[in-house]
Amino acid sequence: MTDAVAQPADLELVRASYDRVADTYVAMDVGDLAPTPWLRAALTAFAEDVRGLGPVLDVGCGPGLVTAHLAGLGVDASGVDLSPRMVEHARRLHPELRFSVASATDLRLEDASLGGVLGWWSLFNLPRDVLPAVLAAFARALVPGGQVLIGTHVGDGEIERSEAYGGVPVSWTTHLWQPEQVAALLVDAGLEPVAELRLPMDGWLHPQALLAARAPA
Repeated sequence: MTDAVAQPADLELVRASYDRVADTYVAMDVGDLAPTPWLRAALTAFAEDVRGLGPVLDVGCGPGLVTAHLAGLGVDASGVDLSPRMVEHARRLHPELRFSVASATDLRLEDASLGGVLGWWSLFNLPRDVLPAVLAAFARALVPGGQVLIGTHVGDGEIERSEAYGGVPVSWTTHLWQPEQVAALLVDAGLEPVAELRLPMDGWLHPQALLAARAPA
């Protein structure tokens, strides 16, 4: 079993912030996949690669939109989220799926127990010195050939957020990453690069990147 990694000092502040924004997040339909065909295509490719390898865990699932999308693609998907309120919404919106409350830093995953792990724009609040251990824990949890799929906001430095999603008060740090930095962390975790998708700002606050990597077969 993978051990828990260092707990971020602001973990409870981040949890409370996402609890506060959860209702507005759902009402605003944040994360709707309908307008993003390239992201849907990436999820389809991921699902085709990992289907049949074992369960897939959507880490930081929010209200479960992507978890449900993967399930619709024939993947045995479940979700976890730091925010109890987000998990309440996920369970209400997708009662046929499994969701639980957990931090990405305290999943205690069994080695070689998952066909895939998703960090769909859900790890950017993790401090820079914590993310490598989280990705290493993901890697250990994969069966041979299993994949990790990570989405991130592209840039340099950090952004301190005091409000989000329509002005709801929050307290969290958004850590921006260059795609090659994330790719290097995935390789350091023992994974092999599979694909990388870069997206321009185009309505987002920052460019975006999505990276897939697999456990050696």
